[in-house]
Amino acid sequence: MQGEGTVQSLSSLSCARCSKPASLQCPKCMELKLPREGASFCTQDCFKASWSSHKAVHLKAKLSTTPDQTDTDGWLYCTRKGQARSVFAPNFDWTGPLRPHRISNMRTVPAHIDKPDWAEDGTPKIEPYSDLQNTVEIKTPEQIERMRETCRLGREILDAAARVIRPGITTDEIDRVVHEATIAGGGYPSPLNYHFFPKSCCTSVNEVICHGIPDARKLEDGDIVNVDVSVYYKGCHGDLNETYFVGNVDEASQQLVRCTYECLEKAIAIVKPGVRFREVGEVINRHATMSGLSVVKSYCGHGIGDLFHCAPNIPHYARNKAVGVMRAGQTFTIEPMINAGVWRDRLWPDGWTAVTADGKRSAQFEHTLLVTESGCEVLTGRLPSSPKVFPWLDA
Repeated sequence: MQGEGTVQSLSSLSCARCSKPASLQCPKCMELKLPREGASFCTQDCFKASWSSHKAVHLKAKLSTTPDQTDTDGWLYCTRKGQARSVFAPNFDWTGPLRPHRISNMRTVPAHIDKPDWAEDGTPKIEPYSDLQNTVEIKTPEQIERMRETCRLGREILDAAARVIRPGITTDEIDRVVHEATIAGGGYPSPLNYHFFPKSCCTSVNEVICHGIPDARKLEDGDIVNVDVSVYYKGCHGDLNETYFVGNVDEASQQLVRCTYECLEKAIAIVKPGVRFREVGEVINRHATMSGLSVVKSYCGHGIGDLFHCAPNIPHYARNKAVGVMRAGQTFTIEPMINAGVWRDRLWPDGWTAVTADGKRSAQFEHTLLVTESGCEVLTGRLPSSPKVFPWLDA
């Protein structure tokens, strides 16, 4: 606070807190050349008591005059798990070379599209309190048919994203393709505003394990990128993802992606009535560790249908404690996340982006499955029209 030199000039001003005659002025306000009204105080005690609210004036003034602000055109860094934005890049002890970039404004969905209950305010109302969080639903034939339609739409959307992946494209552009394809198909992108997630899909690059937020960073030659698409259509959700090569990718990354693909395929091969959910993790872990890779433990597969996430939980690691057995009519996802280094993860300051603790790369594949009487149906399976992006499938 500055006192003696400002007593005379402030004599006509009132304290911003108690309205008594002011004799002191906030030095930071003087430095920022802010109006003296609202920056004047009668005593140090009044200034200290007002500090928690008054300091917001400084931040607001900085934001309005920061050169970056004039260049962002609405593009800002995501903070507080999607609930806030900032012009300032976050500080973090980054585990790898990747950094967050600014994100564009949240995309809009036409009024005629049927929306889940979090679309407007970011908060799911039905899902957290549903009995299906504890009971694995057996779908009716009508539900199964709706799931088939929804999952096929999800596959077509993911394929549209795969076709545009190349060096130089931003993950925000991938999100735009996903968003527009979802709307064109009559669906709602399930991640959009789900617990305030700001985008219509997840794009996880290199060391990002999952929940990467599409942003202004351009994909570079040698990157790998996972695109995770979820769609809400005809009252139910479908969920799938794939990890793609960007340009010329090194041999180790190619092996990581192929092994992750194989982990999912081997897990799907055991799905049938009577199999315990915990066995999925045993199969995935065995194949990953034989290749010198590790399995992420913080995120798992999940039940899906009229709810985006519900029972059962499907861990992907060995010696897990998943409860229950598979029965015909159940639908759930299997989505192993496999790391080149340690299995542990860290969370970026945006509150969503999960990255490997050692900065090494991670890959993921996901399908939504229906348990049938004799095995399973891959509801999100690749179509004859799906782009040929995985060399091992063309061999």
